[in-house]
Amino acid sequence: MLTKLRAKNFKSWKDTGELELAPLTGLFGSNSSGKTSILQMLLMLKQTVESPDRRRVLHTGDERSLVDLGTYFDLIHGHQENASLDFSYSWNVVKPIVIYDPEQLNKELFSISDFTFKYKIIGEGGRAVVDSFLYEFERYKFGMKRLPGNEIGNAIKDQYELVHDNYNAKKIRGRAWPLPPPVKCYGFPDEATGYYQNTGFLSDFVLSFEESFSNMTYLGPLREYPKRSYLWAGERPLDVGRRGEQAMAALLAARAEKIKIGRLVKKQRRYEPLEDRILEWMREMNLIYSFSLDPVAKHRKEYECRVKKTATSSEVLITDVGFGVSQILPVLVLCYYVPEHSTILLEQPEIHLHPSVQAWLADVLIDVVNERNVQIIVESHSEHFIRRLQRRIAEEKIAPDKTALYFCRVENGESRIERLQIDLFGNILNWPEQFFGDELGDLAEKTRATMRRQGIID
Repeated sequence: MLTKLRAKNFKSWKDTGELELAPLTGLFGSNSSGKTSILQMLLMLKQTVESPDRRRVLHTGDERSLVDLGTYFDLIHGHQENASLDFSYSWNVVKPIVIYDPEQLNKELFSISDFTFKYKIIGEGGRAVVDSFLYEFERYKFGMKRLPGNEIGNAIKDQYELVHDNYNAKKIRGRAWPLPPPVKCYGFPDEATGYYQNTGFLSDFVLSFEESFSNMTYLGPLREYPKRSYLWAGERPLDVGRRGEQAMAALLAARAEKIKIGRLVKKQRRYEPLEDRILEWMREMNLIYSFSLDPVAKHRKEYECRVKKTATSSEVLITDVGFGVSQILPVLVLCYYVPEHSTILLEQPEIHLHPSVQAWLADVLIDVVNERNVQIIVESHSEHFIRRLQRRIAEEKIAPDKTALYFCRVENGESRIERLQIDLFGNILNWPEQFFGDELGDLAEKTRATMRRQGIID
């Protein structure tokens, strides 16, 4: 699970400050206040990890990637080419990573449960260059730092040194050369272990970093329109896709693998098929009574999704019911399809949903966090979502320390962020001014307008 995050000089953020991330983390604020950028920081790193290009320092994106941030000049705060991009990211691992001494294999060196990764990237001649990166745990630090004087002849050759605080990394005799550039922005090159006789464990740090992103999924705000038929040939998608385009394939894969979802009912663990759990939620939300997903004919890869609005309604294609059904379905499927200990990034999941469904969405996320050990970071504009969340805290359905809610705003052209203080009764103690607009102001002006029209006031 991600536990902390901080960025400096990223888009509208000069400095986010250290953000604590909880199992259920919410980002709120007005348009263009910087809350989406917080998700984009993570998405940029995720697509960098997934890029096959080992020399690409940061994968800022293209038309096929999760996010397209343009060039380094585009993403750096204030377009200051000489400013550095600083990032800090902490996570804990499901099972402690035990590392043994490369020179004494029966001697345990470290048992790591929590990592912090930091990097500093600079712009140089239109390119992004790693100035340094570090893996930190307990009192130890391992990483790489760029050496000064990188011009050799008429060419630039980046050279680095290994950082190893509180650990004696022993160089092999005759290997006094500097290190080549890192792999992407976070990886040790082969020489970091080849030049030393006791640093073979460095790859374990990198693997844990990469796994934290392989367990991260994203669903964007603009989800696909429903279709009259869907294709599935037996594949198992990793998630539902950034637009929810793989939701039906994920449902069919879960059915084929007989995936069941567990939850506590009257102090007993009960398991049910993923489809049944999703249908139960959609009934609770009063969206549909039933749905089916079947091939148009035997041994065909074309499937139709049919739904019934009520018990007595006719069964129709999903395209012939309210648009909200197709928009909430990918959210529900993703929440119950991903493996436990995953992290889900949701961007405005409430789009096209009725206010009552937006409130139920909070219940879905609470259930997933509590029952599945899945972390959810959600960016939202929904007042109904946060009101339901406050209510559930008061009802003790979720503990306040399992939530972290933030409000973003813009001051003097820079994004600012404030954590909302929630007590045991769900009260927000530092409610920002005009958090969801000026409702009281609108009601007061309506009353004044009515009184003027009735001649009560001038």
